[in-house]
Amino acid sequence: MMNKQMKLAKRPVGMPDESTWVLEQNEIPTTESLAEGDILVKQHYISLDPAMRGWMNDSRSYIPPVQIGEVMRAGSAGEVVASKNERFAVGDFVSGWGGVQQYAVTDGRGWYKVDPSLAPLPTYIGTLGMPGMTAYFGILEVGKIQEGDTVLVSGAAGAVGSIVGQISKIKGCRVVGIAGGPVKCQYLIDELGFDAAIDYKSDEPVAKAIRRTCPDGVDVYFDNVGGDILDAALTRINRGARIVICGAISQYNNTTAIKGPSNYLSLLVNRATMTGMVVIDYASQYQEAGMQMGMWMAQGKLKSREDVYEGIDNFYDTFKRLFTGEKMGKLVLKVID
Repeated sequence: MMNKQMKLAKRPVGMPDESTWVLEQNEIPTTESLAEGDILVKQHYISLDPAMRGWMNDSRSYIPPVQIGEVMRAGSAGEVVASKNERFAVGDFVSGWGGVQQYAVTDGRGWYKVDPSLAPLPTYIGTLGMPGMTAYFGILEVGKIQEGDTVLVSGAAGAVGSIVGQISKIKGCRVVGIAGGPVKCQYLIDELGFDAAIDYKSDEPVAKAIRRTCPDGVDVYFDNVGGDILDAALTRINRGARIVICGAISQYNNTTAIKGPSNYLSLLVNRATMTGMVVIDYASQYQEAGMQMGMWMAQGKLKSREDVYEGIDNFYDTFKRLFTGEKMGKLVLKVID
């Protein structure tokens, strides 16, 4: 039996292509070969996230870049099939940073036990994983939402944005989502309970659509895309508004300079704040957040949607969906039967 591994072959310029990675097959480690404290995880699902694009760049960031020849970094969920670690037993289901491969060896640090009888495994790398934690702490701790706020969310049909909007509704806010295409916009309203949706792909300019859907201005803007949409949102913020910078997917594959906001003086005029957030800063509070979101899910207040594709051989085609928009909710790759 062999372990299929997707390794970084080169640092991409612009949008990665198939040659960015190489698929290798290597022997699966045996129990005897594990070091004391290690576990072997048979990985069922891999998380695909926009942040993966940044991890390929050899530049200063909040986390070291993936090195050439290393397994591509990714969150994962699977089953312990061998263990020399007293914290984990064979048969435990776990979630952690296993990378894009079918089997992963780890010392268990940063890995957590999960219960597939309470939620499907993909949920633990979605709503109950990094994207859900990002949404929870981003909107509550950084956005500091209050009942009655108008919350504007870009990338609203994605893994993070969809959860941000739902948490905002739970907390009594008015929520407007920005997404690409009428199907996604209808999903936001009909399925997730958003108050309004803006189709940035329509003929109506985004700035005009924000004025129409947020007539009283924007108290919190949760940004996942950057670029022109961030610029448009800044023209409608209220006094004391909070802008949460979570991502800038519109800029990740640029081959020219990243486009910053030209309307940034709106922050001064409105005494507003713009704050970047990285979810790993809240790692000590993940368990608390997971329990709260699990409760909301059990109560039917929070919906989780995973868009699952199959086959590690199809990694590149699935990865592209992050940037083409051909997915709904959390993008997941099933890498093994």
